[in-house]
Order: sequence, then structure tokens, then C-alpha cells
Amino acid sequence: MKIVYAGAPEFSVAPLKKLLEEGFCVAAVVTQPDKPVGRKAVMTPTPLSAFARGAGIPVYAFPKIREHVSELRSLGADLMVTCAYGQILTQEVLDAFPMGVYNIHASLLPRWRGASPVQHAVLSGDPVTGVTVMKTDAGLDTGDMLLRRELPVLPEDTAGSLSEKLSALGGECIAEALRALQEGRASFEKQDGSLSTLCKKIRKEDCAVDFSESAATVCRLIRAMAPAPLAYAYLNGKLVNFYFAEPAEGCGRAGEVVRADKTGIYVAAADGAVRVTELQAEGGKKMRAADFVNGRKAAVGDVFAKERT
Repeated sequence: MKIVYAGAPEFSVAPLKKLLEEGFCVAAVVTQPDKPVGRKAVMTPTPLSAFARGAGIPVYAFPKIREHVSELRSLGADLMVTCAYGQILTQEVLDAFPMGVYNIHASLLPRWRGASPVQHAVLSGDPVTGVTVMKTDAGLDTGDMLLRRELPVLPEDTAGSLSEKLSALGGECIAEALRALQEGRASFEKQDGSLSTLCKKIRKEDCAVDFSESAATVCRLIRAMAPAPLAYAYLNGKLVNFYFAEPAEGCGRAGEVVRADKTGIYVAAADGAVRVTELQAEGGKKMRAADFVNGRKAAVGDVFAKERT
């Protein structure tokens, strides 16, 4: 079985590693083009590209994969595996692989079809999520499911920590799924579209913290947006990014700092308070709340606002 593997972010690296460890033949990797990163706009390859080149696998960085169908066919692969690839596959691309295209999706489909399933699992307070391996069709994550595996969402999980666990699980799942295909024992289950939920790409405005919401809602938003793109609010007119928070006791007007010490910055919400333990001042570095307080960037009586004032 000859495989083409398509992906881009760090999430897509662990499943590729697993396939190589299990002895699958990965003929090529397809990824996104290099992008400028940082203030100096250094052209940087995707994490998948960097790993694949280090492993000696040919890499194709197609700006638009639909324009490179002939090149895909020329690779002579039996199937393609996609994982957080980020481009829509046309029917012509799907037809380039005799055994089809299989996607590693970071949710228990049909829940959270779309671009941000990990963030939405945390944001919605889902107690469990998981990985689905499906055979890709022309719809948005609507293909028949070959395999599903559950993973609990812990109260302390951020999108980052959950992504790491789902990425590792994705590797186990795709290896198991491909062995089933290889051995002719694969079975598929159709999705129940009536149970589907959709999640779009996260926008900056989705990350603004409104402390007039419940403490649990605010904390889920902060954890769902960490480590990127990060939830934020404004303190004394300056943007502050949040990395981690949990519900706590306290009362005051929404957004008011009601306690600030080495244990954290306690911000009043609609019910109780939110204990922020890691954050970042505008133009600064990520730091512990204790250091933020010691640097006199926050004090009791200050107010976090949803918009810059």
C-alpha cells in the first residue's frame, strides 16, 4: 500500500510518525507553502514539511492542490491520508487515488464538522471528544466513518494540551484503519446528519473575553483559545492575552480585579470569579500571574474590559 500524506500543523506530525514506525510506505507528503513568520518575516516551512524533509520524504507544497491533480496521479499512490491539511479537496483530487482519501478528524463525527473541532470541544464543555477516521467525500466532513475512538476532555485541558493527546490518538487510529483496509476487513458507518454540529475557523472577535458571562464560560473560552490565537481583554486600555484560568470564589462588578497576589489574579464574573494564572501583557512575554502582579500591571480595583477604552 503506497500512501500520500497531506497535512500542515504540528497536529499532523504525530500520525505521520506513527505510520512510518508501523512500516507503512509513505511516498510523499503534501503540505502548505512556506509562510513568513515573526517580525522579520522569515519564510518558514510547516511543521509537517520540516519533519518530512528530515525523514527523507519528498515534500510538495501546493498553493492549490486542485491545480496539481496530474502530479498527484504521477506518484502512483493507492490512497491519501489527510490530517488538518487546510485545503478543500475537489472530486478530481479524490479520484486520483484508487483506494480513496481518508481523513483524521479531531472529533467524534458528526459532532464538530469543520475547521476548529478541538477548540469547540473545550469551548462547549464537552466531557468527551475523540478522533474519527473517515473516507473523504465532496462534503464538509460528511464521509463514511471507518473508525472512532473517544478521549475524555479534562477540566484542566486547553486546546493545546487536548490537541497533543488527539494527535497521538490520531496516529493510533490511522494505523489501525489502514491495517483494516490493507487486510480487507474494513467496515464503514454512515454519519447521522441530523446530529451534526458545525465549527468555523476561529476569528479574532471570537476570542474577546466578556466577564459578564459565567465564570465557567469565561474559563472555557480562555482554555479553548490557548495557546493560540489566545483569548483577550483590555486592562487600562492595553490588550492582555490569557493562557489559563479556572473558576474561583469572589464577587464584584464584571471584569473587576477583586484579588491579586501570588496565587493569581481574581476577576469578577457573572457568578463568582475567574482565577487567571498565566497571561501576557501587550508587547510582552507570557508570565505567571504572580509576576504580572509584582510588575504592577494589575491591582485590586482594576477592570478588564471587552473593548479598548
